[in-house]
Amino acid sequence: MTTTITATPAAQRATASIPKASNHIGLRQTVATSFTMAYRGLLKIKHNPEQLFDVTVQPILFTALFTYIFGGAISGNVHDYLPVLIPGIMVQTVLLTSIVTGTQLREDMDKGVFDRFKSLPIARISALSGALIADMVRYGLASVLTIGVGIVLGYRPDGGVPGVVVAALVIVACSFAISWIWALVGVTGKSAGSVQGISMMVMFPLTFMSGGFAPVSTMPGWMQGLNHVNPVYYMVNACRELMNGNVYSSNLLWSLVGSLVVIAIFAPLTVRAYMRRA
Repeated sequence: MTTTITATPAAQRATASIPKASNHIGLRQTVATSFTMAYRGLLKIKHNPEQLFDVTVQPILFTALFTYIFGGAISGNVHDYLPVLIPGIMVQTVLLTSIVTGTQLREDMDKGVFDRFKSLPIARISALSGALIADMVRYGLASVLTIGVGIVLGYRPDGGVPGVVVAALVIVACSFAISWIWALVGVTGKSAGSVQGISMMVMFPLTFMSGGFAPVSTMPGWMQGLNHVNPVYYMVNACRELMNGNVYSSNLLWSLVGSLVVIAIFAPLTVRAYMRRA
């Protein structure tokens, strides 16, 4: 015996009024949720101020120490060393800050934060893009603090405000590009500690051999040759030319072109790896 159940007209109308679920998230909503996730990243800093130690304490400590330790040995006095050091220390500080992108991504994934995001009606890529956008605020803060400490120590950039502003924007843009590399390491790494270790092992040699703290001409020939394929070398030179003379040279061009190449290569790889795990 078979019983057929027929829905009442009222039930049929109620069912028809329920919109069909859709997995498609539009571009506008994706951008909006990305900025929402970026705001979440900034709120994390508000509730955990120690996350700002690398962009507050480090610029002050490194700038003061390097100025008084190496100033007399390299340039003869502190005043003459500041135009050499400040652009270099600013590049190093911001680039090392970009490592935090991968480390925090790995920590969030290990804690299951991204698993909870899956239940939300947002584009899955929003959590990744939001983290990268939020870190750009950290880069800007690190740049401002480094310049401020340099001015307190006696640095007077001959490039004026335009040169300094352009140099800071270049550093933030280049660091944003490099953060895609660390995001990939964070997504594919096994732990936050391993991500930080790998990132530091790569960045420290590149920043210290780039000429940010000592003239490249005093280095061994083989190291000078390596600097011609070192992207940090071009960043340091570009920022030094901008801050000390508001000069726009091929170093600036290579820095920007290199950043675009890094984004073109690592952004798709990072997104693909992230979507597989998210």
